[in-house]
Amino acid sequence: MTAENGYNRPLPTPGKLTAPYWEAAKNHEFKLQKCDECGHIWFPPAVCCPQCLSESFTWTAMSGRAQIWSWIDMWQMYYRGFADERPYTVAYVELEEGPRLMSSIVGLVGSELRVGMPLEVVFDDVTDEITLPKFRSTE
Repeated sequence: MTAENGYNRPLPTPGKLTAPYWEAAKNHEFKLQKCDECGHIWFPPAVCCPQCLSESFTWTAMSGRAQIWSWIDMWQMYYRGFADERPYTVAYVELEEGPRLMSSIVGLVGSELRVGMPLEVVFDDVTDEITLPKFRSTE
């Protein structure tokens, strides 16, 4: 699927549950759900806290700081939009606040990464409607 601006990679489809995450990203803010009862922070979005099952939560700004937990260099072309960038790196990052998520690391290739490398969130405005949070090294 190619977006109006020529972006030819898969894009998220924000739904009722994920819309606040994507709206924050569009505003260059990194927000996750935080339980109003026990304070647990989680990702991916869910209708209740995975720790205490409370349905009371607030979308809360995160620090944007993280570290590399793991990564893989993708050689297989699953999507044509990535053909010119093979191999490309898919990283599993651990946020300072605890949750882990998959993302892209910008400015570095897999051979330059190491577990524990400090990162910060950056925002890639790939279309008028979708901004993707990605991470870059702070070293």
